[in-house]
Amino acid sequence: MITQEAVLDIARDAIYTIIITSAPLLIVSLVIGLIVSIFQTVTSIQEQTLTFVPKILGVFVTLLICGSWMMNELIGFIDRLWSGFSYYLSLG
Repeated sequence: MITQEAVLDIARDAIYTIIITSAPLLIVSLVIGLIVSIFQTVTSIQEQTLTFVPKILGVFVTLLICGSWMMNELIGFIDRLWSGFSYYLSLG
């Protein structure tokens, strides 16, 4: 039977992996949104849809650059999870 500590370790590792793999995309989206917001403030253009295209392009380019690293991190997490499967079943 799996223990509470093992479940918490799996959850902690999963949350850490999610944060690490999503950080590049979120940071790029945040920076582009901030730049577009400053541009809108300076030029007094208040078009709501103006931020979507630059953000989508930025996230797409970031995904092209960091995609293999993100996939390797996710594969590493799944590999650690599956390699410990027999350990989790034997706890108790």
